[in-house]
Amino acid sequence: MTEATTPNSQPSTGGENAPGHGHGGSRAALAVGAIGIVFGDIGTSPLYAFRETFAGGSNIAIDQLHVFGVVSLIFWSMVIVVALQYVTILMRADNKGQGGSLALVALLSRHMGKSRWGWLIVLLGVFATSLFYGDSMITPAISVLSAVEGLTVVNHTLDPMVIPIALVLLVILFVLQSRGTAKVGALFAPVMIVWFTTLAALGLNQIVQHPEILHALNPYYAVMFFVTDGFVAFLAMGAVVLAVTGSEALYSDMGHFGRGPMRLSWFGFVMPCLLLNYFGQGAMIASLSPEQAVEVVKSPFFLLASEEYRLPLVILATVATFIASQAVISGAFSITHQAMQLGFMPRLSIRHTSETEAGQIYIPVVNWALMIAVIILVLTFQSSSNLAGAYGIAVTGAVTIDTLLMGVLFVGVWKWKWWYAAPVVIFFLIIDGAYFAANLFKVPDGGWFPLVVGLIAFTLLTTWARGRKLMRERMHETALPIEIFAKSAKNSATRVPGTAIFMASQTAGVPSALLHNIKHNKVLHERVVILTVLIADAPYVDADERCEIHDLGDGFYRAVLHYGFMQETNVPQGLKQMERCGGEFDMMHTSFFLSRQTLLPSDKPGMPIWREKIFAWMLRNAATAMDFFRLPTNRVVELGSQVEI
Repeated sequence: MTEATTPNSQPSTGGENAPGHGHGGSRAALAVGAIGIVFGDIGTSPLYAFRETFAGGSNIAIDQLHVFGVVSLIFWSMVIVVALQYVTILMRADNKGQGGSLALVALLSRHMGKSRWGWLIVLLGVFATSLFYGDSMITPAISVLSAVEGLTVVNHTLDPMVIPIALVLLVILFVLQSRGTAKVGALFAPVMIVWFTTLAALGLNQIVQHPEILHALNPYYAVMFFVTDGFVAFLAMGAVVLAVTGSEALYSDMGHFGRGPMRLSWFGFVMPCLLLNYFGQGAMIASLSPEQAVEVVKSPFFLLASEEYRLPLVILATVATFIASQAVISGAFSITHQAMQLGFMPRLSIRHTSETEAGQIYIPVVNWALMIAVIILVLTFQSSSNLAGAYGIAVTGAVTIDTLLMGVLFVGVWKWKWWYAAPVVIFFLIIDGAYFAANLFKVPDGGWFPLVVGLIAFTLLTTWARGRKLMRERMHETALPIEIFAKSAKNSATRVPGTAIFMASQTAGVPSALLHNIKHNKVLHERVVILTVLIADAPYVDADERCEIHDLGDGFYRAVLHYGFMQETNVPQGLKQMERCGGEFDMMHTSFFLSRQTLLPSDKPGMPIWREKIFAWMLRNAATAMDFFRLPTNRVVELGSQVEI
């Protein structure tokens, strides 16, 4: 019953206070909140990123040249990919305050949707979104596993308990999702502030003892790493990129806090703490003999702490990874909701877990699917080092796609001259493309998993979008103009008291439910409203632009409710604003009529049979419009119809 369109939306001004931000509180308070919610993914990377570069099977010699080279590579990757590309540039590309691949695609489509390359822009954004689902499965598994594995540093006899403890924690994490994060969310920021402060203190302790590690700030060492090792250094990039995983999530979460507070928390606190820890790990390893370094590099993070502090550090790390996983799961809910609203996914049952925060939602199907996938990953890969092979390819794939979309943004929206835009885009494509290419070598070792998940998600999303488009076209072909219907029906049916609202997916023609009702029941209500819900390609539509009403005469009205793709489509609430539609709506005297389509095989199918079967399966299992539009359950009548695609 929804259609992604842009009837009244206007381009974002790009300002910090663009419509729809809804940010309350001071800049500092929002910056603190962002530390707890946004930076968990990238903030837990020190647990495994540096370790995997040396211990991940890349056969890099553990000496000063290579340690300095790796630390330098981590530093400049964080500066270029996270600080420059995402935090500085892409955070300017907000869609009325919202970020992320789908929000960026919606912004680009508003400006270039009718160009010959518009379809490619949409496909790129959908594929980046699809890759996110693979990332959202791997992140909880590798993060929690890497934290719990710290127990083996405290006591090596606890090794058999790592997987059972990790599985219990992960199951608890997913079970808690239905309760919402409002209550525990208040603890996120203090815990993550303690976590980042601990990262900085552990690293600074080693840097003070071995200040020569600061030479790694010079990109010369990163260059010499490649000059010395060539292809081996290139492969090492597949592990180095683990230090910047979560960069795409920063952009996606921009709408929660605004770019100003997020930049403040990143440059003022998070980035310095992360870099101090990476430099500290490098300082510790570089100061050891080759024999000692081989052993320490297997778990450098936990060995930064003295023995008496390692168990508290394991507990703190476990809580931090718990919070990081929570943010990724919430992100999966949010991006699924966006995909539904923009027409790439069927309606799913959504529960709102907060009475005050509209963005806090819970989608049971997504939650349990992620939980099953995470459990399978833990049982299959057994350790965070094995999972590291699967991690990174989804992130680098999404980052590379964002770079391509950034080029379209420069030329198509910001109107840069191509000779200004090209060098910038090429620079970032070389960096991001190199990371993606390095991760392709992980495919046999687990990198296939996020690619398979991404391919499945991409197939489902594009199949649904194509199927819905075909259905709308077929229904439009056979639709009877409402003006003709209203004139012919007013004298051919008995009028009964009350209001009938017929939900329609299009703003033209007569919905099949109305035709079936008059055909079988031979009655019309005193007031007949044909209602369409349209989803704009902007995140929010202002309340004064919500309603659109056309009086067709003889008690017939055509009404449209406009919502943004981040807003809840609560039809009864929206109807309260429609006073010009023949008076107020009394839910006790209003009936909602819905159409439920059944697909029939066509002589000339619009898409391959296997995709038609997938679409039919998705259509059968979609949540009802009654749940999605929050309609009163005792006031809904469903009438079936058949459609050929």
